[in-house]
Amino acid sequence: MTVATPPSSRYKRLIGILLLVLALAGIWYLLSKIPSSSPQFPPRSAWGQPVPVRTIPAALGDLDVQIKSIGTVTPLNTVTVRSRVDGVLTRVLYTEGAEVEQGTILAEIDPLPYQARLNQAEGLYQQNQAQLANARADLELYENLYRQDSIAHQQLTSQRALVEELLGSLKANEAQMEDARLQLSWTRIEAPITGKLGLRRMDAGNLVNAGDSEGLVTITQMRPITVQFTVSEVDVPALRRVVASGAMLPVEALDRSEQQVIATGELLTLDNQIDTATGTLLVKALFTNDDDALFPNQFVNVRLRLNRLTSVITIPSDAIQFGARGTYVYVVDPEASQAFTRPVTLGPAADGLVAVSEGLAEGDLVVLEGLDRLRDGREVILSDENNS
Repeated sequence: MTVATPPSSRYKRLIGILLLVLALAGIWYLLSKIPSSSPQFPPRSAWGQPVPVRTIPAALGDLDVQIKSIGTVTPLNTVTVRSRVDGVLTRVLYTEGAEVEQGTILAEIDPLPYQARLNQAEGLYQQNQAQLANARADLELYENLYRQDSIAHQQLTSQRALVEELLGSLKANEAQMEDARLQLSWTRIEAPITGKLGLRRMDAGNLVNAGDSEGLVTITQMRPITVQFTVSEVDVPALRRVVASGAMLPVEALDRSEQQVIATGELLTLDNQIDTATGTLLVKALFTNDDDALFPNQFVNVRLRLNRLTSVITIPSDAIQFGARGTYVYVVDPEASQAFTRPVTLGPAADGLVAVSEGLAEGDLVVLEGLDRLRDGREVILSDENNS
């Protein structure tokens, strides 16, 4: 008895055969596209090819040893102008933001009460002067009478004491007059220093109190001006040695991009201790600031030239390599077109250059670009930049 195959099974079998035929056809098609002239072995590895490199000759010249830091522009003097007497502010005579000279009148306080006190002190002084003159005349009379034995010695002594008492009172009156004159002069508020004025803090008509913490206005000295910055404690010994020698150390203030020199000054002083929290020493430099390029509390990049090395071999810092054997560079032999490692001993670095105290001679071709594929003895090709 024959069992009939279900239609669904026949369909699955036909689909499987069809897929197999399509797969075989695809393999045949791909194989037919392979050219008969294709190499039987993979191409030579790129690591065996010469490496293109760019070199730079080791140069003999001078190198400035510098300390770089970030500093803050700090004025030498900043004063808050306050009144020294109480009274009504009658006039404000300054312009906000203006430059003023020392002694310039900035404001005035009502002087009438203080003028009255001065007049009172002067009147009391004149009164005591008259009493003293009268007492001296009586003393002269008593001395003549005493020589004639017409009065007792006690009366003469009392008159002398009265003259001394009036002299003391007169001296106290003089002090009162000077104090009154001083109080009156303080009603004219003057600029204590030369500098730039800030914004006005009080208008005319207000009652001013002596020693008011807010004050009337601030004055900031703009010329000369200082820049405070820090130096790492690693550089402090060398810095102190140069300062102790009496040498003038130039300091440059640069903009944020460190591309433009804003102002040039000189080192002024060092702090007396290293900050243990940061491991740095606070340093101050002085700038004339004649062109007002530096502004108080401005942040600047600072470059301090510590000393200058003359006739030293220098190469770019990017050419230096670091390994288990220490620092080294790749030097190219132009005749063999090969690069070889060369151990070097480094000195100070500045502006992207580093001094080499041992290992290189002037004119040695040091590899600057293409270092990642180099090995000792590797064949190299010099770039067009080296030939230009």
